[in-house]
Amino acid sequence: MPGKRYGGILLHPTSLPGPHGSGDLGPSAHHFIDWLVAAKQTLWQVLPLGGIGPGNSPYMSPSAFAGNELLIDLTQLRDAGWLTAIDIEPDPLFREDRVNYPAIQRFRMSRLRLASERFFAERHPDSHNGFDEFCAHHEDWLDDYALFRALDRNHGGIDRVWQHWPAPIAQRKPKALRDAAISLADECRFWKFCQWCFHIQWLAVKRYANDRGIKIVGDIPIFVSAHSADVWAHQKLFDLDDKGYPRVIAGVPPDYFSETGQRWGNPLYRWPEHARDGYRWWCARLRAMLSLCDIVRIDHFRGFESYWEIPAQSKTAINGSWKPGPGLNFFNAIRPILTGTDGQSADALRIIAEDLGIITAPVNALRTAAGFPGMRILQFAFDGKSDNLYQPHNFAPNTVVYTGTHDNDTTVGWWQTLPAVQQDHVRRYLGISGEMIQWDLIRAATASVAIAAIVPMQDVLGLDSEHRMNQPGQPDGFWEWRFAWRQVESWHAERLAELATLYGRTADAPIPSF
Repeated sequence: MPGKRYGGILLHPTSLPGPHGSGDLGPSAHHFIDWLVAAKQTLWQVLPLGGIGPGNSPYMSPSAFAGNELLIDLTQLRDAGWLTAIDIEPDPLFREDRVNYPAIQRFRMSRLRLASERFFAERHPDSHNGFDEFCAHHEDWLDDYALFRALDRNHGGIDRVWQHWPAPIAQRKPKALRDAAISLADECRFWKFCQWCFHIQWLAVKRYANDRGIKIVGDIPIFVSAHSADVWAHQKLFDLDDKGYPRVIAGVPPDYFSETGQRWGNPLYRWPEHARDGYRWWCARLRAMLSLCDIVRIDHFRGFESYWEIPAQSKTAINGSWKPGPGLNFFNAIRPILTGTDGQSADALRIIAEDLGIITAPVNALRTAAGFPGMRILQFAFDGKSDNLYQPHNFAPNTVVYTGTHDNDTTVGWWQTLPAVQQDHVRRYLGISGEMIQWDLIRAATASVAIAAIVPMQDVLGLDSEHRMNQPGQPDGFWEWRFAWRQVESWHAERLAELATLYGRTADAPIPSF
C-alpha cells in the first residue's frame, strides 16, 4: 500500500444487523458499505471468513479455504426459489445485540439443507452449470473439505475428532476415501452447495465495495485448527504423532493479555516439508484469500521468524520454547502471488503483518526485509515512556494504526479501567480532556503518518466493555457482539468523513511523498 493513505473500519460480518440471528452477506452488508462511503472510508477490515470452531472463534476454522456457511444470506436463497417466506421467519431466540450461536446454527443449517434439497431437485441448467463450474474450479480444496464435513457428521460428534474415525479413513487409504465419497455423496454435495452460495454472495459484496472505492482487508490466521480438513488431508505438513494427534501445539508465552500465556492448541507446521514443495499449500491458501480480499492481515506474523512450541500435554503455555520459523525464504516463495507475477492482478504488496506481542529485533528485520507494514495499537501507547513504539510520534509511514483490535477492550472500556496516572499521561500527550476518549484516539490515529488508520466499529459508536469482541484466554462468551442501525447516528459518518478529509485519507486525496 505504498503512497496512498487509507482509513477504515474493523467489523466482522457476524456483527452486522439482520433478521436471522447474526450478521450475514445480505442487505446490511451492502448498507454498511454505503455507510463507509458516506464516512469517506476506504477500507473494511473483517476477521477470518472461515467457519467457527471451539468457543465460536473464527480463528479455529474447520478449513483454511472454505467460507463460513453461517454468513450465507437466506433471503437470497428465498429469492432464488429455494426457500419460502415462512422458512425464513426469524426464531424468537434471536437477539439484536448478541449472536446466540446454538440458535443460529440450528436455524441456518436446517434452512441451508432445505435450500440444497430444492436446488438439486430443480435441475435448472444455468444455476447448475454455475455450481458445476465452481466445484471444478475449487476441487483442490473443496473435495477434501466436503468429504471432511460429511465424515465429521457421520462419524463425529461432540469432542470426537478425525483421529477417532475408522483408521483407514483417518489415515486416508485410497479405497476407504473412494467408498466414503460414494456412500456420502449427497452429504458432500450439500457442503459444496453451501460453499458455492457463500462464494457467490461474498464476491458480490466485494464487488459492491470495490465499485465504490472500498478495499476489503481480510485476515489469515497463521495456524489452522487440529480438527480441520487441512490437517486431515495434509498430515505430512503438520507436526503430528503416529496416530495423527499434534505432538506439539501453538500459543504464546505470558504477555499483556495473560499471565500464563495463551495455549491455542493448533498443530505446528513441519516447515521443512513445506519448503520441499515450494510452500505449495501456503501459496494456494494465499491465492484463495487474495481472490476474496484486496489486502490480507497475516495474524501472528512473528511466528514466521520464531514460534512458541508447547508440549501438547501441557495445560498452559508457560512451559514452551521458541523454535525457528521459515523466515525470509517463505516470503520469497509467496512474493510472486503478492506482486502479481503469477497471473494475479498486478498491485502493490497486499499484506499487513500483525507484529504484536513479544517482538524481537529479528522479527522486525524479517518484516522490514519482506516490506510489509506492521501494526500499532494506541491502547498500548501510554506507559509514560517516550520511546514507546505505539506512540504516534514514533510511527514509521509503513505502519497500520488501530485504536484497538478485536482482542482489545473497546476504547471506552479501556479508558474506564485505566489507572489515573496513565489517564493523565494520555491527556497530556494528546492535549485533550478525555471526555470523548474514543474520538480523541480516532483523531490521533487518523492524523498520524501511518499508511492506514483502522477503527473498530465499537469505538465509532462509543461502546463500553460489554461490547468487546474477544478477550484472549477466555474460552467462552465472546465473538458474539452485534450492533443495530438505530445506534448509528448521522454525525458518526460526518465526523469520520471530516477527519478523513482533514488528514488526507479519502479516496481522492493526493498521494503524499514520504
